[in-house]
Amino acid sequence: MILLDMEADSRDAVLKEMVGFLKKRERIAKGKDLFEKLIKREELGSTAIGEGVAIPHCKLKSVKNPIVLLAVSRRGVDFLALDGKPSHLFFLVVSSPENPSLNLQILAAIAHLVRKAKPLLHRVLKAQSTGMILEAVRDEEDKINE
Repeated sequence: MILLDMEADSRDAVLKEMVGFLKKRERIAKGKDLFEKLIKREELGSTAIGEGVAIPHCKLKSVKNPIVLLAVSRRGVDFLALDGKPSHLFFLVVSSPENPSLNLQILAAIAHLVRKAKPLLHRVLKAQSTGMILEAVRDEEDKINE
């Protein structure tokens, strides 16, 4: 799932916009619960990993299958990254607490992609459609897995 051109301009607004996107598409039932869990996770330490990327994540009992959403902010949002740079790509991961190893695998795969695929941020920010973003992600995955 891809959320193109987010309007949010703060950490909390980013999380609210992504939660609203999932609720509108009926991927979650209770947006308030998810938002509160994401805020609690951010309070432990920012999920911004630097270089324009953040990976907000949490576990939610009502989720059977993991949800992964890529949201794009062209102007960038201060997500308290260690490198001090604004975040442009937000990989939201919501998974069941019953399968923690799957959650870790998803987070590791995203982090690996972001670190190895240096052109990814630039390609996604240039993309004009969700199809172009998906193509960029798949291309970069293929390159690092060769």
